[in-house]
Amino acid sequence: MFNHIMVGANDIERSKIFYDAVLGTLGAGQPVRNVAASGHVRLFYRHNGGSFGISEPIDDEPATFANGGTIGFKCETPEQVKAFHDAGIAHGGTSIEDPPGLRDGGALGAMHLAYVRDPDGNKLCAICRVPA
Repeated sequence: MFNHIMVGANDIERSKIFYDAVLGTLGAGQPVRNVAASGHVRLFYRHNGGSFGISEPIDDEPATFANGGTIGFKCETPEQVKAFHDAGIAHGGTSIEDPPGLRDGGALGAMHLAYVRDPDGNKLCAICRVPA
């Protein structure tokens, strides 16, 4: 369904450090660096058919996060959920909501979740569904 997700970054190098760490826990390598015709820098992380980008806002306004928005990253194991969270905290992110762990998702089933905000305030979720 999705081709890519892009978030804004006020400090592209600070964001690169953060995303290198958290996306590295999922197996993503170094991003592809792109400089738009406008001179704005964008970084694209590609992994398992998906692309996640961070960009200096093309309109030159400050990057802001979406209230109510969350970007979820699929993890293979509960340990990967925790590693994603811990890498985020160690690289300028903020832990939010409940600590990483098992949650009852009701009709969605059980899942391991962790939430962290990146240095620009974007809300990220690491999730590993528990097989039924």
